[in-house]
Amino acid sequence: MSARDSLDPAGSLWDLIAVQLRRHREERKMSGSKLGEILDLDRSSVSRLESGGMKLQLKHAKILDREWQTGGLFTFLVGFALAGHDAEWFKAHAEMELRSSELRIWELSWMPGLFQTEDYARAMFEAAGLLDIDAHLAQRMKRQDVLKREPCPIMRVFLDQNVIEQPVGGPKIMHAQLAAILEQAQHPNITFRVVPKSVGAHMGRDGSFKIMTVGNSDIAYTEACGGGRLVMDAAEVRSFRLRFDRISDRALPVNASIELITRVMEGLL
Repeated sequence: MSARDSLDPAGSLWDLIAVQLRRHREERKMSGSKLGEILDLDRSSVSRLESGGMKLQLKHAKILDREWQTGGLFTFLVGFALAGHDAEWFKAHAEMELRSSELRIWELSWMPGLFQTEDYARAMFEAAGLLDIDAHLAQRMKRQDVLKREPCPIMRVFLDQNVIEQPVGGPKIMHAQLAAILEQAQHPNITFRVVPKSVGAHMGRDGSFKIMTVGNSDIAYTEACGGGRLVMDAAEVRSFRLRFDRISDRALPVNASIELITRVMEGLL
């Protein structure tokens, strides 16, 4: 087994960096020697970077992001790897989310964190039995800074019908949460669509995920009980885009979705 074959991008950020370095180079049909010239390294050093035998330096990550216009992707990854956060995918995802130009979100269980009110988020954290809820709440609200950006990223949000009907925190809190969604829906860059229960089984039932466009790259983040996972392999990201399109096929149109959210909200009080 070669060194490249032994890389584990799902378990190590350094391995993920090595895999992504090679993928981005090959997508640009760039030789290892040419990449070495850009980074002021010899060809053997480039080979070691791509096999995991040498770690990418922060200065080289910044050069790659500038030359390849990756929106800070390699700088983020190296920064988190240096901080020892190999397994903390959520933090890396939150940084990428903040810099995204486009977000495609499918949510099966909860209102997406970017749109949660403080009361809704608090009720969710309490239900999960988390400690130091105020700290978690502050982090959740900080993520919503992306909504204040100019221009705001293009956001396409699909919600399972149960997400808008489950009265998290009680009717009053849920009423305010749905009102906040309707307010955000007025933004020209943000659309909400609901997948009704009547469609039955569909591809989105496997779980929530999002696709983030950062620079010229698409990165997926898939959620799971106890943690999530960043997906950066081009083929796997394409599979998430296909899944998102298939979910879109089953969702209500925007106007019908807004009407449904409004009816549910009005029925809460």
